Amino acid sequence: MTQERLPRLAFLGLGVMGREMAGHLVAAGYAVAVFDIVADACSALEEQGAVACGSVAEAVRDADIAISMLPNTPQVQDVVYADGILANMKSAGVFIDMSTISPEATRKMAGDLSAKGIALLDAPVSGGPIGAKNATLTIMVGGDAQAFDRARAVLETMGTTVTHVGASGAGQTVKLCNQLICAVNIQAVCEALALGRASGVDLSQMREVLLGGSAASWMLDKLGPSMIDGDAKAGFRIDLMLKDLRLVLEMAGQNDVPLPATALVTAQYVEARAHGEGANGNQALFRVYDRMTGQDKRQAAVMDSRQ
Repeated sequence: MTQERLPRLAFLGLGVMGREMAGHLVAAGYAVAVFDIVADACSALEEQGAVACGSVAEAVRDADIAISMLPNTPQVQDVVYADGILANMKSAGVFIDMSTISPEATRKMAGDLSAKGIALLDAPVSGGPIGAKNATLTIMVGGDAQAFDRARAVLETMGTTVTHVGASGAGQTVKLCNQLICAVNIQAVCEALALGRASGVDLSQMREVLLGGSAASWMLDKLGPSMIDGDAKAGFRIDLMLKDLRLVLEMAGQNDVPLPATALVTAQYVEARAHGEGANGNQALFRVYDRMTGQDKRQAAVMDSRQ
């Protein structure tokens, strides 16, 4: 019996997460053509066995399945329309967009690609850079069920929870609901820590106590220590969460759904970005509370007194 040939893959977008995800596919034995607008981003994947390409067209021309992991809706539209997937990928191919973008734009691209015989799966992920590195991402997939079956093994190489959640755009919708919950949870952790700090309790001890009860959450567990220590280095960046929250509010407006908590936390992310926090991790939202409570000025005064 001859072994079934693995599909040929193209991977577009080799940022913090994309390069890890593409690396897992190469390690699993797939033939992977890679492209990024930053040419040097392809180098490490090329050393692992991927084929570096100079354009989207070159990367997708022979691919059975193309995958993108890009920052926002316009970049995904570029790889579809600008001498990209629509013009160059062969009929009966599958395009998996793993970015977090507009559900409405996703459905429009799916229709245009379908007319050329190409199926689009919207498959955004949750789990961040750590999940990408460890291949433990949660992947929520919208689109044609048969295309999902064809792509399942590829997706399972990058994640541990891979679920088909409905028609085109459903994956993006579920992901944006995920981001809504995450952002409001981060805000709740910030407020609890700000109140505890103002009351003089030991924040590390308070966090440990809260993790043992009904207030326990992934955000309190993973981001709480960084908030307490003032460590703002990037994991999932403020800029990216703000982009996602704006997409949430756009979708809410289209569906006449009021989201007052989301609107408030979005305003706080805007404030964080305005103060130069955009490249920092989500935990930097706590610095909004530093500024609102005057803690930043007190800390500066202490530093001045020590000089």
